[in-house]
Amino acid sequence: MIGGLFIYNHKGEVLISRVYRDDIGNRRNAVDAFRVNVIHARQQVRSPVNNIARTSFFHVKRSNIWLAAVTKQNVNAAMVFEFLYKMCDVMTAYFGKISEENIKNNFVLIYELLDEILDFGYPQNSETGALKTFITQQGIKSQHHTKEEQSQITSQVTGQIGWRREGIKYRRNELFLDVLESVNLLMSPQGQVLSAHVSGRVVMKSYLSGMPECKFGMNDKIIIDKQGKGGTTTTDEAGKSDLGGSSGKQAIAIDDCTFHQCVRLSKFDTERSISFIPPDGEYELMRYRTTKDIILPFRVIPLVREVGRTKLEVKVVIKSNFKPSLLAQKIEVRIPTPLNTSGVQVICMKGKAKYKASENAIVWKIKRMAGMKESQISAEIELLPTNDKKKWARPPISMNFEVPFAPSGLKVRYLKVFEPKLNYSDHDVIKWVRYIGRSGIYETRC
Repeated sequence: MIGGLFIYNHKGEVLISRVYRDDIGNRRNAVDAFRVNVIHARQQVRSPVNNIARTSFFHVKRSNIWLAAVTKQNVNAAMVFEFLYKMCDVMTAYFGKISEENIKNNFVLIYELLDEILDFGYPQNSETGALKTFITQQGIKSQHHTKEEQSQITSQVTGQIGWRREGIKYRRNELFLDVLESVNLLMSPQGQVLSAHVSGRVVMKSYLSGMPECKFGMNDKIIIDKQGKGGTTTTDEAGKSDLGGSSGKQAIAIDDCTFHQCVRLSKFDTERSISFIPPDGEYELMRYRTTKDIILPFRVIPLVREVGRTKLEVKVVIKSNFKPSLLAQKIEVRIPTPLNTSGVQVICMKGKAKYKASENAIVWKIKRMAGMKESQISAEIELLPTNDKKKWARPPISMNFEVPFAPSGLKVRYLKVFEPKLNYSDHDVIKWVRYIGRSGIYETRC
């Protein structure tokens, strides 16, 4: 496992040093090896894993600070990096930005954290919420705990719920759910979809009292088909509790998904229901990816005509493909131009367009656009004579936008909260659901 952990500044000076195992040999030799071969290397070291004198160094860099884990054993590299990133998150939660000054000011706190997070080189509980119950933000460990506090700490360190502490209370119980999607597209000039997929995240903010259990449902194809065959779909789940969209929405096929550790995977495998005890505050509940039946918010229709060797005529039409009641925002279309462009004249129906010589592109910006509308831009591009016989490669037209719906078609069917110990029910919780679709790599060949 991890033999030692070192934190360096940009000069290669050691700020924090902790050795957990004797197999890494002389501490000074290990420290100097990383400094000479990585930090002060003549050529930039791109690999995050370096093997020096039969010793493996795993490192991550935050601004001008290097965190390096050292081992001589054949360890799981993914686990070591997960630990290093968790360590960065914990330090950020305690004292903000990871900088040399902050590390020097909080070195006692960092050593306390390392004592709790790593035991003989084996990572332990690294959840910030659990650590803050017995390591204060001032870096002074609480000496006097009541029996309840001691049992609470013990259950969080050794139990299954390390991401949430007991005794949380709020005046108003609120739950915020954001469905954030990025739609990626490559389309041919004739309008044929060459490749398309949506990458999505479900981000939640929970301000709930006690230890509630949440149940989350969406229009996943497997869930809909299962309920349809069994005939057990309840009105409460499929109709009344449909949040943020119509209950009759077509089911979507999710290709793959990953969940936060709070989700009970056994229930998802058997019942296809996402049930969990939520962490307090903001967290990412799940990630997913879809490739079928994607709603493409915009269609780009390009027309490029060469007029001799010194002139190009470009016309681009964009059509919005969603409900007229919805508005797309932050729309930007980038139309590439040849390298030998000398001048551009632009006429656009809506928004503002400008030729940027440094980027070799016409940038067309529209603040907002309603659904089922279209707009167009025309440009005359003057070209300088050139001896290059190669034809212009015609890079694709790219587009950025933001729409208030999920391009995958995902809908939240229900979001329920159960807290048997406290006297509040699902109806007492204020729930907010928001859908945001953004462009990823959204390109059309011209």
